[in-house]
Amino acid sequence: MNPERKEIYTSLAPLYDTLMGDVDYESWADFIDEIMQTHHFDPIEILELACGTGSLALSLAELECYTITATDLSPSMVDVARGKAAEFESDVNFFPMNYLNINLQKKFDCIYTVFDSVNYLKKKSEVKLFLENSYKILKPGGLLIFDFSTPKNSLQSVDYLNNEEGDAGRFRYLRSSRYDAKEKIHYNEFEIDELDEQTGKVINTFREVHTQRAYSLNEMLLIVEQTPYHQVAKYDGFDLIDADENSARVTMVLKCQTQQ
Repeated sequence: MNPERKEIYTSLAPLYDTLMGDVDYESWADFIDEIMQTHHFDPIEILELACGTGSLALSLAELECYTITATDLSPSMVDVARGKAAEFESDVNFFPMNYLNINLQKKFDCIYTVFDSVNYLKKKSEVKLFLENSYKILKPGGLLIFDFSTPKNSLQSVDYLNNEEGDAGRFRYLRSSRYDAKEKIHYNEFEIDELDEQTGKVINTFREVHTQRAYSLNEMLLIVEQTPYHQVAKYDGFDLIDADENSARVTMVLKCQTQQ
């Protein structure tokens, strides 16, 4: 059976929480909360871009001091997020949206997107567009928080990601992972089987190919310099310590100028 090629995060949506099973979303929410409280006087209206199945937004909502809107390009991921929100009786508002085509009238105190979402933008012009689109819907003094993985992260992770397996309910996946160091492109290919719930036999096989570009800190700083943001901080990993060219993951904190 030849796998059917699917848009990313469609067939993978039911398996995403299994794929991310080792991620400590509560600690990540605490980190985002710490950044916001450190660099913003009183953030209330929060927007998450590329929210996936909503685990981070739902964890952040437990702090009960934010009004959270969360969006993702994939309707399938948003459907899972909405189901989890209903289960937890959360009032986080989830809906599909492409963060390269933001069409919101509302403005926010803080916008964040994490876990390599920006790495899916493989052109520097796309990263700049994402930054500019976000700027337009930030209140004066508002924060944009985003992270990105660097070539070092890809070099460290490619071996343990390759041939990774997982399953959830009637779905299972096998991931193949490779990194092109010359082009700085990381490829993750997922073969996803849908199983018959009675017999356990494979009834459908799907394929999703995810490509991400690894950015060095210097490359990202040069892009940021082309935008109207004020750079507030660049953090290494999940600590409020300054990132450098040896950082595997960098969290950027940018501030909208007080006058737009």
